Amino acid sequence: MYKKLFFIIALPLVIFSCLKKSSSSDCGYSTPTTVASAAEIANLKTYLDTNSITYTQHPSGIFYNIVTPGSGNITPAICSNVLVKYSGRLTTTTTPFDQNTAGVAFTLGGLIKGWQYGIPLIKKGGSIILYIPPSLGYGASGSGTAIPPNSNLIFTINLVDVQ
Repeated sequence: MYKKLFFIIALPLVIFSCLKKSSSSDCGYSTPTTVASAAEIANLKTYLDTNSITYTQHPSGIFYNIVTPGSGNITPAICSNVLVKYSGRLTTTTTPFDQNTAGVAFTLGGLIKGWQYGIPLIKKGGSIILYIPPSLGYGASGSGTAIPPNSNLIFTINLVDVQ
């Protein structure tokens, strides 16, 4: 009798303890682990130093300058929906290849690796300039005719909201 009672009580506990708990990684994206090559980092660093640009180097190989840190207690995560205003250009021109000044929403995990590393460095209301080496941007394939293969990128990003 006690064996049956133990089995009836223990079985649901075992089953429920084995179920996967819901977490922020359930969105299908994972935290990036890609790191730029030493050659890409050196190339981008040369550009920044030559142009006397103030920067901080991230372990991934992106360089950044936090213009405004933002406020609040929510740090964007890989599964966060972020509302941003941005402008992106190549290091070889001052003309943007893409920009959005009205605000557009994205899931952080769906963006290029440089953004995945850079946006969590600020909070809602913050602004950052990202200098992104090719392997953390559009890589050897580039993107259409606007972004040639192996391009260094510069993005100015305003983080309007995080959800």
